[in-house]
Amino acid sequence: MQPKVVIAASSWWPLAAKIAVSLLDHGCRVEAVCAPGQPLRFVRGISRYHHYSRVRSLESLKDAIRAASPDVIIPCDDGVVLQLHQLYKEQPDLRAVISRSLGEATHFDVTASREGLQNVAQELGIRVPRSTRVRTQTELEMWFDRPLDRAVLKQDGTWGGRGVRVVDSRDEAAAELEQMLKPLSWVTVGKRMIVDRDPIALWGRKDRLPVVTLQEYIPGRPANLMMACWQGEVLGSVTAEVQQAQGATSAAMVIKLIDHPEIKLAASKLAKRLCLSGFYGVDFILEEGTRAAYLLELNPRCTQLGHLPIDGQGDLVGLLCRQLGVVLPVERQLGLRVGDTVAFFPKVISLSGELQHAYQDTPWQRPELVEELLKPSYPDRRWPSRLYHWLRPARLDKPVNFAERNSDPAAAAAEINGLAEAREEGSRDRLLPRAH
Repeated sequence: MQPKVVIAASSWWPLAAKIAVSLLDHGCRVEAVCAPGQPLRFVRGISRYHHYSRVRSLESLKDAIRAASPDVIIPCDDGVVLQLHQLYKEQPDLRAVISRSLGEATHFDVTASREGLQNVAQELGIRVPRSTRVRTQTELEMWFDRPLDRAVLKQDGTWGGRGVRVVDSRDEAAAELEQMLKPLSWVTVGKRMIVDRDPIALWGRKDRLPVVTLQEYIPGRPANLMMACWQGEVLGSVTAEVQQAQGATSAAMVIKLIDHPEIKLAASKLAKRLCLSGFYGVDFILEEGTRAAYLLELNPRCTQLGHLPIDGQGDLVGLLCRQLGVVLPVERQLGLRVGDTVAFFPKVISLSGELQHAYQDTPWQRPELVEELLKPSYPDRRWPSRLYHWLRPARLDKPVNFAERNSDPAAAAAEINGLAEAREEGSRDRLLPRAH
């Protein structure tokens, strides 16, 4: 049996291409929905590409699913997930495949809402930071016991650390909240469409009001779990502790595989309660000192951990393929084990010190993909982006070494403050309001 899979990506992250390579290696027939220049376009073996239109993104995704008639759809970023939620409501003929891909639709509102997830987690006895939705400055002021309390503001419908602000005072929180509650402007939408070549920028506008959650700040180190699920059952999972990241709230560059029973149990409870199917990422913070795991959010999509070969388990893509009917050969190759360090390609190309022996997930068997991933992203190579960033130079997040940060509280504060200062002006143009 050769299952047919549609993999859809609106972002320019390399993970979509890595997941596609694994799907092909496991014997699936793969079709892709993506924009021109997306790394998926450099994966040899994908049988068909569907154009992700910047003007008709929802319609192009709908047409691609109908044309492919897949067994499952694998979304590679939250924007695609939100569009699948909308298609489920509007297109009855697509409901079966969307439910098979994501899980029971009755829980879509929970998986798309930070506030909803926190409420369900509390009911299940999962440890969570204190949090509340904030709509006004008055609600925000009621939260703070002291003017200099640290807290975290999060906007629904954002991913990759975008839409997350660590604030060190009530006044700073008030200023950030004022900006985060504003709907996306048409100028910003135009920039995202033309410069960033974002397929869902126009669809993401639609006059939606942003949903912002205020959360207690827990000092510690980020940890992530990715799981492959089927109708509420966890087929397998990978748990990692972040060693280095692109920024204090950004994607991981270097991780260490860990075994954390509390994290596994929490993820299993969520999968069962929400009857999840497909790939899900779960973010935690390991409290400094106690290493108690606090649930932060649920990502209803694949993450960077899905293609990693794990000793005794294989990769998560393979587990889902087996559920779809693929008969896998006996895994003879030794995989990664608890304690191993992984550096994600191409974020970390050359390593030094204790990271010299880290596993790098470079797809050497796909030289055309390696060559593409070593270049700047396709939008950044186009003249609109070069012109825009010549006029407004990008200010990138400062990489964070969490091992050093956790051992030095003063360094932690400096990194957070430095991150706030380094954020690019107009960074709100990367925030996508939640789909209602």
